[in-house]
Formats: sequence, C-alpha cells, structure tokens
Amino acid sequence: MEQDPALPPVAAPEPRRGWTPPKVLLWVAIALLGGVAWTMLAIVRGETVNAIWFVFAACCSYLIGYRFYSKVIERFITRPDDRRATPAESKADGKDYVPTDRRVLFGHHFAAIAGAGPLVGPVLAAQMGFLPGTIWIVVGVIFAGAVQDYVVLFFSMRRGGRSLGQMARDELGRIGGTAAILATLLIMIIIVAILALVVVNALGESPWGVFSVSMTIPIAIFMGLYLRFIRPGRITEVSVIGFVLLMAAIIAGGWVAETDWGAAMFTLDRTTIAWGIIVYGFVAAVLPVWLLLAPRDYLSTFMKIGVIVMLAGAIVVVRPEIEVPAFSEFAGGELGPVFSGSLFPFLFVTIACGALSGFHALIASGTTPKLVEKEKQTRFIGYGGMLMESFVAIMALVAAISLDRGIYFAMNSSAAATGGTVEGAVAFVSSLGLTGVEVSAELLQTTADNVGEESIVSRTGGAPTLALGLAHIMQQLIGGTAMMGFWYHFAIMFEALFILTAVDAGTRVARFMLQDSIGNVAPRFKDTGWRPGVWITTAIMVAGWGAILIMGVTDPLGGINTLFPLFGIANQLLAAIALAVCLAIAAKRGVRSWLWVVAVPLAFASVVTITASMFKIFSPVPAVGYWANHVAFRDALAAGETTFGTATSVEAMEAVVRNTLVQGTLSIVFVSLAIVVIVAALITTVRALRGRAAPEAEDAPQPSRRFAPAGLIATAEERVIQREWDARGPREPRGGH
Repeated sequence: MEQDPALPPVAAPEPRRGWTPPKVLLWVAIALLGGVAWTMLAIVRGETVNAIWFVFAACCSYLIGYRFYSKVIERFITRPDDRRATPAESKADGKDYVPTDRRVLFGHHFAAIAGAGPLVGPVLAAQMGFLPGTIWIVVGVIFAGAVQDYVVLFFSMRRGGRSLGQMARDELGRIGGTAAILATLLIMIIIVAILALVVVNALGESPWGVFSVSMTIPIAIFMGLYLRFIRPGRITEVSVIGFVLLMAAIIAGGWVAETDWGAAMFTLDRTTIAWGIIVYGFVAAVLPVWLLLAPRDYLSTFMKIGVIVMLAGAIVVVRPEIEVPAFSEFAGGELGPVFSGSLFPFLFVTIACGALSGFHALIASGTTPKLVEKEKQTRFIGYGGMLMESFVAIMALVAAISLDRGIYFAMNSSAAATGGTVEGAVAFVSSLGLTGVEVSAELLQTTADNVGEESIVSRTGGAPTLALGLAHIMQQLIGGTAMMGFWYHFAIMFEALFILTAVDAGTRVARFMLQDSIGNVAPRFKDTGWRPGVWITTAIMVAGWGAILIMGVTDPLGGINTLFPLFGIANQLLAAIALAVCLAIAAKRGVRSWLWVVAVPLAFASVVTITASMFKIFSPVPAVGYWANHVAFRDALAAGETTFGTATSVEAMEAVVRNTLVQGTLSIVFVSLAIVVIVAALITTVRALRGRAAPEAEDAPQPSRRFAPAGLIATAEERVIQREWDARGPREPRGGH
C-alpha cells in the first residue's frame, strides 16, 4: 500500500531477534513453574491445597498462551497490516470513531468486557469444587475466549466497526444474518439485565456502597472534562487525581453511612436501585464516549487490575490454605444449593465470562473497533484483555473457596431457601448434610458486623462473596479485623465499578446493534450521529433489559439463582454465533490448515450450550428445567395451594409461573436462532473452502497517516519510529486522552 513519502513510517518492521540463552531459560522456567503448580492442584493434593498454586498456574499459562498461541493467530489468521488506516482514523468524527491510545483503549475494552461474569460465575461454580472451574477458566480462555475476542475485534475493525449481527448479515446471507441479528439483540438484553442485577444485589440496603458507587459518576465526568479541555493528554496526571478521589469516595462512604441522614438517604431497596441503574444506563449510552464511558472505564480499570494484582500478591504472601475439595459433593449430581444442574454442561455455562463470553464479541464489534488506532494493537487489546479477565475469574474463585464453606453456602443460597435470616441460614446449611461443614448464627452475625453490614445471609450474585473473600485475605496482610469493613466495601465499589462499566458499554453496543439492524430497512438509523435515532434505539434496548431486571429483582426464587443459568447459556450461545461468523470469514480469507483454531472452540461451545439448552427446556426436574418448574407451580395454583416449594404466597407462586414462562420461552428462541446461524456459517465455510463462496465484505483499504506501537511496551524498532513522529511536533489529541 502506498504511503505518503513526506511522513515517517506508519508501520514498524517485524523484530528479528533470535532465541538467546537467557530467553530460553526464562520460558523454560515459566513452563516448569506452571507445570509444578498444575501438578499441585490436580494431582498432589491432600486435605488442603495452598492458594499460591492457583496464582502460579494461571499466570504461567497466560504468559505462554499470549507469547506463543496468540502470535500463531496473528500470523496465520488475522494477518494485520499497520499500513492500513483503521476506522478510527479513516472515519474519525470525535464521537464514536476516535483514534485512542492503546493503553487507554485496553482499559476501556477490559472494563467493558469484565462485568459480572468473572465475578459471579466462578463464585457460583465453587459449589462443584475448585478443580473443574480452575481448568475451564485457564484452559478455556487460552483456546476459546481470548481467540474469540481477538478475531471478532479484528474482523469488525476491518469492516468499519460493524456489529456482530451486521457482520453475519453481510457474510452469511439473509437467513443466517437475520437469525444472528435477532439472537444478538435478544441475548444482549438478557446479558445487560443480569449484569445490572448483580449490582442491585451488591448495593441493596448498603448505604456505604450506594454512596461510594454513586460518587464514581461525577468523578468520571470530571476526568473526561479534564482530559478533553483542561489538560489534554495528561493520562498519568488525571489517573492519580481519579485514584485519590476514588479512595476519598470509599472512606467518605463509611462516614456517611454512619450518620442518620446518610443512612436514610442511601439505604435503598433493590427495586429503587434497579430503576436508578435503568436511568443511568440510558444517559450513559447517549452521552459522548469521551465524557463518561471512556474515562469511567479507564478509571475503573486502574481499580480492577490494581485490586486483582493486590489480591494475587496477598495470596502469595498470606498463602491461605483451601479446604474446599477438588470435586465437591455436588459435582456428581443435578441438585445443589447455589445452582442446579450436572457438572457437564452446567459448569461451563455457569463460568461464562471468565473463560468464554459472547458478550465480549458484542463489545469487540461495538465500541472498541471504532477506537483502535493501529491494526496490530488488536492482539494486545483483544487477546490480552481477555486473559486479564480470566485472571479476575481465578481470583474470584480463590476468594470464594478461601471462605468457610458454611458461610459460602449461607451467602449464596437464595432468600427463599434461607428465609433471609441467620437462623434460617443455619438450618438450611445444616440440612445439606455436608461433612465438616458447620455454621452458627453467631458466626454469621459476627462476620456481618466485621464488614459493616446488617447481614450477609443470601447476598447472592457473587459480588458480596468475592468482597468478603478479599476482605478475609487482605485483613490478614493489612489491618486485621478492624480493617475488614474497609476492605469489604472497597471490594464492593470495585465490583460495582466493574459491572456498571459493562452495563453502560453494553447498552451503548446494544444501541449500535439496533441501529445497524433498523438501518437495513431505514438507512437513516445507520448514522450514529443522528441524535433521534440514538435516543430511540437506546430507549428500546434499555426498556428491554430494564424489564428483565425488574423481573429478576422481584423473583421469589432469587433472581440471580434462576436467571444466571439462562445468562450463561445465552452468553455462550452468542459466543458460538460469534465463532461461527469468524469461521466463515476466516475461510473466505483463504485460511485452511489453521482453521481449526476457530473450529475447535466453536464445536465445544456448540455442544455445551445446545446440551444445556436441552436440559433447561426438557428436564423433568423442576430445579433444572424451566418448563418443569413452570408446570409444577401452575398445577399447584390450579389445585388451590397458597404456598408451594420456596414460594410462601400466591403472589410469589404466580411470579414463578410468569418468570419461568419467560425464561423457558427465551431458552427455546435462543437455541433455535443459534442453530440456524451455526448451520448457515458451516454452509458458507464449506462453500469458501471449495472456492464457491461470495467474497468477504471487508472495507476497501485506505493508507494510514499515523503511527503507534502495537503492545503495552514499545519495541526498539517502534521507539525509533516514534521519535521521528515526535520530532514532527504535536498532532491532534487521541480520543481526548
């Protein structure tokens, strides 16, 4: 591609460094340490296992996966070319298409993808024991989750930042494309609703948490204005200011919660918080990306990565002993106090975002491809960002299994099972008949007092369990019991930041998707700068996920306990759809011998999610099948019963009938649409391999007129070129950052 001769190079040459002895020794050491860690977890385990082996096994595996496997994908499947302008450069409009510094964009992307999934799924899956979840989180992300995120981001970027549904429409034809558009829109509604539900459960009746999280909104807006108008480009400076303000918000939250006026103003019930999040989701999705979304995501990324690294360091120093068995008493059956279903396939759909998440495909084909500055940065952002999320999931799992098992089950069983009281929780946990698991009312109340909460019973959703686990580990390192309240609410705010960034980014992506879809009929909607179209599509999507959120908040069976399996299945059905679309695109690009890199995770995700869907639709066990549950409660109402199972009133029974009808219907719709898309993609792939498929729908290449390094740290070759560009003087700011 022709480059302007008046400009310095826009692409760095590939570094040609050989394997020196120090490099060989380094990677051998990493491989050996990882091998020892996996051996300690999977084979040489006694009654307890030390938590440091989780950290070493995960980190060594991630390093090897990023250094070697992602380079294979880059070389043989994506084949980026930094001489081409990305959509952020060629379509720059200062609103949605903005060339953004790779470090800021990594933070924005990571914050957007790392919502509730890596926090909730591993915590719920701890019911099965530590080993199945650990293997799926680490191995799954290297060969499935990070692969999907990377290839979707790259292929969307090559298509002007088009949404996943529109990419399917362009590549698979009318039938497969229409099914993909419908599936992505409907699944997106479920995903964002569950993300919001986790925030509601974490902040319900917690004035400290509500105040601290609320303060992050004006802090983020201040950062956006600061970077845009006051001190453009001062990333480090505004990061320090934002961090100080965040710490102040946490500390002030404790003071405010202890005052009469603060307790009265910020002690909100779950329904009120849900409506607040619905309003927030609409406003955040229509504001310019630089004002709230990007600075908030960047701010929260500092918190997220900082907290997870801090927790990992504390685990290495404190070295807590894990007493949870590798495979628990519930690993071999269908029923459990936290979630119901057999290990296969339900473990794999319960741990969604930490290993493989279709939601990421929507972010990777939504906001992020419109902000990428150079093509080679997609490996760092897509593959690297997903590895970071997987590490979050491992830390969430370790935090959950580090707790006393009695406390774990008391926190994660629904209020319908425990009655929401310490006495009810004690009775319920005792009824499980678990060997060596004991819990008392005094222990539960003392634990709640230590973290500054009225109760920890039935605080479902994963976030409170992770917060308590983090507080339990950190207080052994810093502050003792007196600091547990600070650490707990520090973690709650960190988690709420995590999830709210996914809610606002998810709503924005959903708006892009709906605009693309309606634009096929009314082309004006494809214009992301047309404000009426923005407001209409945002309102439609917010109304959709808001209705599901309110349904979950008022669910008598515990919204997160009944909705999360649907979330996990829908999320990974969406991943299967994304991988299917990418398989067809890769085949059209002439990839043959390396097509298995996409085909293997597609096959696994398809088998797991379709099997799980069949269980939820056809299982005769009410605790597993939505329709079986629906029929059981419907028949009880018809027989004149006023209570049934865990529902203690006719209104509660009617709510179960209504909710299971919605959930069961959605299960059928989701799996049907996914199967249509997968079949259409396989047909397109076969045609491409035979040379009979239509050409891929990439945008025409345009020459780039800017330069930026590809990874977190610039190579020697990149630094030389960067100095040439710096010598030309300042250029336009990137994304207000």
